[in-house]
Amino acid sequence: MPAASLLPLFGSAAGPGALGGPAGGGGGGGGAGGGVRKAAGPGAFRLTEKFVLLLVFSAFITLCFGAIFFLPDSSKLLSGVFFHSAALQPPPPPPGGQPRAPPQTGGGPAAAGRGSLARIRADHERALREAKETLQKLPEEIRGDIRRDKEKVAQDARGRKEPAASGLPQRPFRPPVGAAGQEPADPAVRQRRAKIKEMMKHAWDNYKRYAWGLNELKPISKQGHSSNLFGNIQGATIVDALDTLYIMEMKEEFKEAKDWVEKNLDFNVNAEISVFEVNIRFVGGLLSAYYLSGEEIFRKKAVELGEKLLPAFNTPTGIPWALLNIKSGIGRNWPWASGGSSILAEFGTLHLEFVHLSHLSGNPVFAEKVMNIRKVLNRLDKPEGLYPNYLNPSSGQWGQHHVSIGGLGDSFYEYLLKAWLMSDKTDEEGKKMYYDAVQAIETHLIRKSSGGLTYIAEWKGGLLEHKMGHLTCFAGGMFALGADGAPSDKTGHHIELGAEIARTCHESYDRTSMKLGPEAFRFDGGVEAIATRQNEKYYILRPEVIETYMYMWRLTHDPKYRQWAWEAVEALEKHCRVDGGYSGIRDVYNNHESHDDVQQSFFLSETLKYLYLLFSDDDILPFEHWVFNTEAHPLPILHKEDGSKEEKQK
Repeated sequence: MPAASLLPLFGSAAGPGALGGPAGGGGGGGGAGGGVRKAAGPGAFRLTEKFVLLLVFSAFITLCFGAIFFLPDSSKLLSGVFFHSAALQPPPPPPGGQPRAPPQTGGGPAAAGRGSLARIRADHERALREAKETLQKLPEEIRGDIRRDKEKVAQDARGRKEPAASGLPQRPFRPPVGAAGQEPADPAVRQRRAKIKEMMKHAWDNYKRYAWGLNELKPISKQGHSSNLFGNIQGATIVDALDTLYIMEMKEEFKEAKDWVEKNLDFNVNAEISVFEVNIRFVGGLLSAYYLSGEEIFRKKAVELGEKLLPAFNTPTGIPWALLNIKSGIGRNWPWASGGSSILAEFGTLHLEFVHLSHLSGNPVFAEKVMNIRKVLNRLDKPEGLYPNYLNPSSGQWGQHHVSIGGLGDSFYEYLLKAWLMSDKTDEEGKKMYYDAVQAIETHLIRKSSGGLTYIAEWKGGLLEHKMGHLTCFAGGMFALGADGAPSDKTGHHIELGAEIARTCHESYDRTSMKLGPEAFRFDGGVEAIATRQNEKYYILRPEVIETYMYMWRLTHDPKYRQWAWEAVEALEKHCRVDGGYSGIRDVYNNHESHDDVQQSFFLSETLKYLYLLFSDDDILPFEHWVFNTEAHPLPILHKEDGSKEEKQK
């Protein structure tokens, strides 16, 4: 601070001329002119005295501020001295609820100052104790404390309470309808079903022997196999197989799988995962295992994982990212997906699981996330009534106008229908979206070959590519399952459409050397239902053709579907079974097997489960009470009367 600005603080009777300025009036007046000092009054200080006082005052100020800043926790003292009101606030009560003695109001400023210093010392000592306790903890405990604090801050910031999985509401378990059926009366059917159970045991035992706790099995190499779809989450085969083990009454295997889930299934990993794959396999598998067995660990784990997937929806539109780091919550899309777009079959295949997560957790946020996806879709124009495979999550606009009922699009349509069925046919929005989409598919994509085979082509910007993927073969079962809800004049037509797709897909198997279907087959260049490109000739134990056979058998009881399914069993045993499990085939048109050395988790979850149901009576997992997610995990229909009972219990 300039010294001149402090001088007026001390006052002077000398007037303006005291520092050599003009002394008022006109030109002269006595003696030495303008430089002469006026006589000092009795109350005035000499200039040297003023400087001495200034130095003393500056030293005093410096001492005071130095004392403040060198005391422990000086920021608290500063705030107490300068920013608190004179009326001191009483300190908070100590733990245990015992009231403190009322503060003494007497003693004046000195007592108040002593109280402030006492509080500062107490705060300082407490901070030292906390630091010492922290230093005595193990690094894992410190990291756990930090993680819990971060989760609490994140939860508070979300505005909506998202309860931790351990705080789930109590829910009475009701024994499920059709979790286990009767033995088939026909001895031949019973024998075939027993064979399929033996196949499951062969696949499971080898996974347990060579890859236990890892995601999948390499049956030729006899070691574990992990896909980057699951990041560092392990145990995909265990979780995917839980419900298959249960309905096949493989009780010992189910118990060891359940014990592994309880002790080892860990989602606290720093890894990027596919939201779609983790949802349909892990969330779906855990939900299904809970609904079948009533084991609380499966509900807890399903909700815990569901909560970790929620940050994927943090986009401008609420359309989720395809990939998510479940530790950081940072998401992104596949770099090849039409300029950073989300994929229809991925963001459209969350609905069943997330509705059930809300049902089991009591937290509506899961259902709200997937219902918002519908709002976004319903605001958009659909080219020719079709849904393109790509949607930008930032702009909310379609990417490339590529439409497929196979890969990239398939299960979106499946979940529209099954959402309506799972709601006990109350989800009218889902029903309308499904039947409108089927009408557009029939008009623009479904064609018949010159040889009389019905197929579903792919649509690219208005031009058809006459190719049908193995994944598309699920649609035969979908059309048949949805026939009952179609307009009355279309019910029979939808069943027939399903039968025609089933026949075409059977032909794709029958026209190969191994009687197993290729990844994709074409209807152009003079060929029908045959793969013409080398990169489309492989078979990776896929279930979609057998899935359609299962639906067609249940809905028509035409014996050809069981016969076609048994042909597939024989081909699997002949060409895919190896000592270490089951392997995919690189070329189904070759007479000599070339195995890909992967036993996919969906072989146990889907392929073998659908085969088992084909050779079982209809009383096991009846369609009146269950729908299957796209990984074949059965989820119960949420009957209206069940909802009203739960409301009454609350």
